[in-house]
Amino acid sequence: MIATSPRIAALSFASCLKPCAPSRTMASVSTTNRISRLYDDKSAFIYGTAWKKDQTKRLVKEALIVGFRRVDTAAQPRHYQEALVGEAIREAFTEGLLKREELYLQTKYTTPAGQDLNNMPYDPSAPLDSQIHTSVASSFKNLHHVSESPNDSYLDCLLLHSPLPTIEQTIQAWKLLETYIPHRIRSLGISNVTLAALQALYQNATIKPAVVQNRFYPQTRYDVPLRNFCKEHDIVYQSFWTLTGNPALLQSQPVVVLARAAQVEIPIALYALVIDQGVVVLNGTTSREHMEMDLEGVQKVRGWAVEKPQEFAAIAEDFKTIVG
Repeated sequence: MIATSPRIAALSFASCLKPCAPSRTMASVSTTNRISRLYDDKSAFIYGTAWKKDQTKRLVKEALIVGFRRVDTAAQPRHYQEALVGEAIREAFTEGLLKREELYLQTKYTTPAGQDLNNMPYDPSAPLDSQIHTSVASSFKNLHHVSESPNDSYLDCLLLHSPLPTIEQTIQAWKLLETYIPHRIRSLGISNVTLAALQALYQNATIKPAVVQNRFYPQTRYDVPLRNFCKEHDIVYQSFWTLTGNPALLQSQPVVVLARAAQVEIPIALYALVIDQGVVVLNGTTSREHMEMDLEGVQKVRGWAVEKPQEFAAIAEDFKTIVG
């Protein structure tokens, strides 16, 4: 039987994909150079810290304890508690759970439109350069290493939480962030971006985008052209809403077949197939049990894929016909 999960029961299946008909036999799928592109368990996911409120520190610490090595946050008090993320990682460093060089840490600059005007990390009436520098300074202060001063800390990536109102303003903001590369900030990215905006930014940027973080769901047709652009330009595509935005995918044939074959829960099968597409998945679970199950489950699928490469390739190709 397919393993079940309370996460599935909480999702609506009002509109589900029709089961996809097998388009080939298992044996006919070429497996040359394809044993699974699944990442190892420590890099398959990036832990998302939005909406955790006063539980942020505890949950980030638990994520690090169970094996997450990537953390996403934002200088946006409306939805994130960046300072509590910093407390959790410093505590983890002090206790020897990991070293700074073993952690990938990214945060975001959020425009005034995305902020709570009563609780912002900068003055919204200030010029754009002041807004950005003040926001970045607050992130350095919140997220600095235990053995560093805020002036010596670094971030692995800083994202624009969204494009600014015009492409000219977006490029201006990007140019300001470029001044922090390569020492204080190691790479730059952008979230909630269209292909047209990404292409314009890429053409005008000196430091090219290293990360794009977008919703992965049917309404954007799974960002197929944008993801192809990312692949062509060595940009990491990070997905969010991977479970909550895809109740139909959770009942699609490739996901169900993989869950049965690899003996994992259906959400884990979906995660594994998305990861196999070269996507880094934001995982914001608030359950330590699910943290462990997700990391272990993806590794279990990877092990099965290595043992059954043709079967996995067939399932993955069927999944690709749905998500591009």
